[in-house]
Amino acid sequence: MGVLVSLFQDGASHFAAGFGKNFTFAQETPAGLRYKVSMRKAVDDQDLAAAAANGDTEAFSALLTRHYDRVFALAFRLTGQRAEAEDLTQDICAALPAKLARFEPQARFTTWLYRVVVNAAHDRRRRAATHTKAADGWGDWEVSRQAEMAEARSQTDWLMRAMAALNDDLRDTLALVLDDVSQADTAEILGVSPGTIAWRVSEAKKRLRALKEQEDAS
Repeated sequence: MGVLVSLFQDGASHFAAGFGKNFTFAQETPAGLRYKVSMRKAVDDQDLAAAAANGDTEAFSALLTRHYDRVFALAFRLTGQRAEAEDLTQDICAALPAKLARFEPQARFTTWLYRVVVNAAHDRRRRAATHTKAADGWGDWEVSRQAEMAEARSQTDWLMRAMAALNDDLRDTLALVLDDVSQADTAEILGVSPGTIAWRVSEAKKRLRALKEQEDAS
C-alpha cells in the first residue's frame, strides 16, 4: 500500500500541475486512506475516472487501488519478466493522471486501461530495440532459454518463456485472452477485427503446441 500511496502522490502532483489548478494533497494515515478508498468501492469505474480527470485525488487513489493488480498481471504476461513488469506498471501508474485527462466517459474504463497497458508495453519494446539489434536480443533469449530448460519449472514458467517466442501480435493477443478478456474486447483494445483475434488465438495455440512437442521429443 505504501508504494500505491507514493505513486498516487507523485501522479496527483503531475496531474495538478498539468491542469494549472491549486491542488493540496493532504497526508493521510494508512488507516485513514483505506477508509476513504473504501467509501469509493460502491462507485463504478466510469464515475471514478471522470472524477479523477477533474482533479479528484481520492477517486484516482481508488482507481489505482482497484486496478493495480490487474495492470501488473497483464504487464507480466506482456513482458514475461517480473522485474520488467514491475517497472512497466510503475511507469503506467505515474503516467495515468495525465492520460485520464483524455479519457472519454462513454468508453469502458477497463477496456481503455488495457489499451494503455498494451501501448506502454509497445513503447517499452521500441525503446529497447534502439539499444540492441533484434537478432542479438533473440539470441540472448535462446541462450537463457536453453539454460533454464535444465531446471525443473512449472507450466506457468514454461508458458511465459514460450510466449516470448511469438511475434508481438500473437503475444499481445494471447496475453489479453489469458487475462480473461473476451475476444470482442481484445479486438477493440488492439484495434483489429474479432475474426483476426480468433485467428491469432488459434495460431498462437498451434505454435505453442508445436514448440512443446519439439521440446518433448528432444
